[in-house]
Parts: sequence; C-alpha cells; structure tokens
Amino acid sequence: MDYFSINYIYRELKWRLIYKKLSKIKFLILDVDGVLTDGGIWFMSNGETLKRFDVKDGLSLNLIQEVGIEIVLVSGGDSHSTQIRANQLGIRYYFFNVKNKYQRIKEFQKERKISITECAYMGDDINDIVVRPLVSLLFTPYNATKSLVSICDFKLKNSGGFGAIRELSERILISKGLWKNYSQYGWVKTSK
Repeated sequence: MDYFSINYIYRELKWRLIYKKLSKIKFLILDVDGVLTDGGIWFMSNGETLKRFDVKDGLSLNLIQEVGIEIVLVSGGDSHSTQIRANQLGIRYYFFNVKNKYQRIKEFQKERKISITECAYMGDDINDIVVRPLVSLLFTPYNATKSLVSICDFKLKNSGGFGAIRELSERILISKGLWKNYSQYGWVKTSK
C-alpha cells in the first residue's frame, strides 16, 4: 500500500471518529481572513480594501444554514466587503474588529444559551488558539499556522478561501445523513 492510500484511509477513519460530535453542531463559527477568504487583502488607492471569496464556500454555507446550522463570523479585522458577503449569504451573526475572540464568543454563547457541544470553529492563525476551550471541534484550513494545527481536531485538505469551508460543510452534511441527497439530486435555494 502506498503513502497516499494510507493517508486517505487515515483521514477517513479520523472523520468517522468525529462524525458523532459533528452531527451535534448547531453553530459553525468562522474566522474570516484566511478561512472565508484566501487571506490576501488588496488596497485601493482610496484606502478601500478588497477581498476574495470562494463561491463554492458560499453555496455550502447556504446548504448548512438550510438544515438549521447558524453561521457566526468573528474577525479581528474590519471590512465592508465581508459585511456585504455575510448579508448576501444570509448570515445573521457577525462580529468585526474583535480584539479578544475568546471573550466575544463566550459572550455570544452566554447570551444565546449555547453549549460548547453545539459549536465548531475554523481558524487559521495563533489568534484563533484562544477559542479552543469554547468549542467541541476545532478545524483549520490546510494552510493554517503550525501552532494552531498542533491543537486542532482536524486539518482540512483545502486552503482558506479555496474550498476549506466547502469541505467542512460537506462533512457536516455527511454526519447528519444529508449529503447524499444533495450530491445526487442537486439543490435549489428555497428561502431568502
């Protein structure tokens, strides 16, 4: 058996071990830069910033929202483009200019009486390490920092802004027994 086969089997077994926890997720909390985007920021001459978002990630967020999972964006940065994207995707909860992600997420959980077992998080850098005690599962995109990868539950195959959210969303739907229907029959947006 070659390395790629062994790696594939290992990853699939690891997914199967976390499916039970994943099936209980009701809130997917996401960092923005490096997760929802590729981490690049383009500055216009007028000071406005531009970011790149992946449409497949966006569609997958629609899918998991449709099955009752709330998306929460938490970012240390501030970007008008991120707010526009959140509104396009029907994301109700987003927090920008967050200096302490632990504190902001803990407050959000307390306000809405959300348990740790209902929350998963995806981040890509050392400022995301602090949320580990607040979530049942911690994911990173492929290109996350080594410090965060060392404590995460799962490092995804795709990089931030290039399908990491899609990969995780499909796995959430698989854990709930819903992906097969979407992958066989497709999807038509039913609301908003």
